[in-house]
Amino acid sequence: MGNIVAIVGRPNVGKSTLFNRLVGHRKAIVDDFSGVTRDRHYGKTEWIGREFTVIDTGGFVDGSDDVFETAINDQVKIAVNEADAILFMVDVADGITDLDKSVANLLRRSKKPIFLVVNKVDHNDRLLETSEFYGLGFDEMYNISSASGSGTGDLLDAVVAALPPVQNNEEAEEEEESLPKIAIVGRPNVGKSSLVNALLGEERNIVTDVAGTTRDTIHTEYKGFGYHFLLIDTAGIRRKAKVKEDIEFYSVMRSVKAIEDCDVAVLVIDATVGLDSQDLNLVHLAETNGKGLVVLVNKWDLVEKDHKTSNEFEKVIRKKLEPFVDVPVIFTSAISKQRIHKAVEIAMEVYANRTRRIPTHKLNEVMLAHIEAYQPPAIKGKYVKIKFVTQLPGRSPKFAFFCNLPQYVNDSYKRYLENKLRESFDFHGVPVVIYMRKK
Repeated sequence: MGNIVAIVGRPNVGKSTLFNRLVGHRKAIVDDFSGVTRDRHYGKTEWIGREFTVIDTGGFVDGSDDVFETAINDQVKIAVNEADAILFMVDVADGITDLDKSVANLLRRSKKPIFLVVNKVDHNDRLLETSEFYGLGFDEMYNISSASGSGTGDLLDAVVAALPPVQNNEEAEEEEESLPKIAIVGRPNVGKSSLVNALLGEERNIVTDVAGTTRDTIHTEYKGFGYHFLLIDTAGIRRKAKVKEDIEFYSVMRSVKAIEDCDVAVLVIDATVGLDSQDLNLVHLAETNGKGLVVLVNKWDLVEKDHKTSNEFEKVIRKKLEPFVDVPVIFTSAISKQRIHKAVEIAMEVYANRTRRIPTHKLNEVMLAHIEAYQPPAIKGKYVKIKFVTQLPGRSPKFAFFCNLPQYVNDSYKRYLENKLRESFDFHGVPVVIYMRKK
């Protein structure tokens, strides 16, 4: 199970800058239609060998300074419920504001590890000004400059130390043999609940809620039509805390958790809206976590068919998914239950693809022939010789190609290798990772 660290605080204290520093400046997502670039608000990071997901809550409040206190406070409550640790950010240049105080009051009641992060401490005079933040009532604070990165190392050391311990290998292996986990994710109101109901409503007696599942995502054991898996449903959950529905942010937190926890994510999108930047965030998260992916276009019955065939629509989706285009796209209507079982069938095929192991002799026989047919381009007169390929252990397909000059193999050649792997061994719907290693 992945861990989630949320960055909270009022607007303009530098949350996004810290987020970008932690997650690495990945290219912002470009929204084809309106020509806007939208930043990502959640992504994976790694520190001293420990991976976790970081969420920048600032991306979910519209407006800037004039944001209502309630919106921020609602978000903080959601973050406290859902995250494993919270970075509470304040700005040394502004001192303590009323909004900081109200956020601090909410956080102090929480049982989760809270880290008070004082930002923009970039010279000694500023250091002297930080002491007033002890007035917020936290034992420790971390002075950083998210722009230059100073102080972030100590902060991350403390965060990683506070995260729940990772399962030991035996438990992880035991879990590996358990049922495939299929998660239904997507934005609010795209029809996730009706999809789940269409699946589970068919034969109610085959549904058993698994005991001991967490209260936050519903794991339902599904047996039927020759399939047996755990369905992770983020749709039908109503929050216990009486927080006004900040649906967007809330559903994102849930979807992130479900993706971390599943083998295959079924991303439900609304045919009348198409694939938007939040959906692409989830795709990216599934990809970086090595999870299988199926895109389910729901409400297809509402689309005017004359000018938009499913083929054209699919082309637009694949264009947005680039470079991870080898993904099944299914058109459905949860209301009419059209192709619902097709979705289950495909998700289980993707699960099989993700767990596929290729024998080393077969891998070399096939891939060395493709490499022979199209050699890596020579760089500065040096020729790259790839001698041997092996699949690395793990839950998703990763391959090591051993060669004399790994640093000279460019991305487009790696894509060639990936495409040949996909053509030869069927990794439809699954991210494939390629490593060049010194032999």
